[in-house]
Amino acid sequence: MSPPRMLRGVLSFSSMTMVSRVLGLVRDQAITYSFGANAVTDAFWVAFRIPNFLRRLFAEGAFSTAFVPVFMQVKETRPHADLRELMARVSGTLGGILLLVTALGLIFTPQVAMIFNPGSVDDPAKFGTIVDLLRLTFPFLLFVSLTALSGGALNSFNRFAIPALTPVILNLCMIAGALWLAPAMGMSILALGWAVLAAGALQLLFQIPALRGINLLAMPRWGWNHPDVRRVLTLMVPTLFGSSVAQINLLLDTVIASYLFAGSQSWLSQADRFLELPLGVFGVALGTVILPALSRHHVRTDASGFSNALDWGLRTTLLIAVPAMVGLMLLSTPLVATLFQYGKFTVFDTRMAAMSVFGLSFGLPAFALLKIVLPAFYARQDTRTPVRAGVAALIANMALNLIFLAVLYQVMVKPEVRALGVTAALAQTPGLHLALGLASAVASFINLGLLWRWLGRSGVYQRRPGWGRFLLRLVVSCLAMAAVVGAGLHWLPDFTGMDKWHRIGLLLALVAAGAATYATVQVLLGLRPRDLREH
Repeated sequence: MSPPRMLRGVLSFSSMTMVSRVLGLVRDQAITYSFGANAVTDAFWVAFRIPNFLRRLFAEGAFSTAFVPVFMQVKETRPHADLRELMARVSGTLGGILLLVTALGLIFTPQVAMIFNPGSVDDPAKFGTIVDLLRLTFPFLLFVSLTALSGGALNSFNRFAIPALTPVILNLCMIAGALWLAPAMGMSILALGWAVLAAGALQLLFQIPALRGINLLAMPRWGWNHPDVRRVLTLMVPTLFGSSVAQINLLLDTVIASYLFAGSQSWLSQADRFLELPLGVFGVALGTVILPALSRHHVRTDASGFSNALDWGLRTTLLIAVPAMVGLMLLSTPLVATLFQYGKFTVFDTRMAAMSVFGLSFGLPAFALLKIVLPAFYARQDTRTPVRAGVAALIANMALNLIFLAVLYQVMVKPEVRALGVTAALAQTPGLHLALGLASAVASFINLGLLWRWLGRSGVYQRRPGWGRFLLRLVVSCLAMAAVVGAGLHWLPDFTGMDKWHRIGLLLALVAAGAATYATVQVLLGLRPRDLREH
């Protein structure tokens, strides 16, 4: 795929994903408005995060990165009938395995809840709510994984819009669950569980017409011994860690957060939502578009095309991710206040959620660049290297969680609270969740650094001229943007004390001023439209 075609693919994917991410913010607004940030909402986010984690691990993570290169090789070198056979065998095998996983999850729901949220075991009401919600949300894994399979096939045919638009269904269902079904059920949090279950089935049905359109709608068949399925599985197993380290880190954060102040799970989930906007709209879009392109260049042994496509992806990602990081860190409190501080969501919740946004935003460039660097390995069917980097980052994240938490414990916990014991002090001191966001951010930079080092050793990527000028332009533009936004924040009153319309108007003004400054300085220093579409 040429750079202009890749850019069109990114814009197509991004525009649809933008709709999904905006509705994701509306979804979270509806949930916080109806339920606030407390032990009940913590229970839902835990119950939703577990199947969502498995979905990203098995479906969008390891499976997609293993399936797309094999799919592209069959598509480029063999008849369409072989491609239909591959779809039938993979969908049957994946569906069968996940049906078993889902059944085990439903049978052993209390044990799963205990593993991933040990801090709630001593609270029977909260633990019981998590178990009840998990029984509703766990089947989401089966439906959404088959949806990811369909999306991978559609992306390989440059049909990016339908897969990118599909998550809108989940957001619409959850909005309806929070604002319509919950009141009908006496404001029961279980309404959100039913919404997730319905969304999983609807998302899969939404893909079927598009699959029929490219003649890949085939009856699922078991294919464990099929040679192409075995290749997918062989590539998939080692990538379980390599492609999903960020998700494993977030799940580890969930376990630790279960011991922290009530509401910590919700505040972390809201911070993740803010990162999902730039990551989903641009980072995931670039990664989704570039993987088939890199796979095609590798199959055709086009080393120059492979390197140029990767270079384009890296520059485009940095051009978006770095200013997004600066903006999120500076505007964390105004953003949370404007979007969530209504109904049962208080000023205190705003300040706590803003801390999560600030900590996680530091890692945004690393999170985004990983979406580009990982496909450079997977397109060449190299799954071992990402595993090595992923395991190192996972260990680093666990260590950093404890280190940062220990530092904040010493700084933030009052002596009289420490006298109650470590467990009680953690549960009674708000703000310690900041440690988890910072640890995830730093661990992602470690992961990226290791992959970058090994990518250089492989010799498949050669930097094109102009990187020094590009980086200088990026730094100067971000500093100018930060100065303008920082000055605005200095002169404006505290956003948590404003009414809704003042918050919205002033936040839009700050965002517009920052974006205009960044774009203007970029253009003044030499950025031209051709830089976005040419290598």
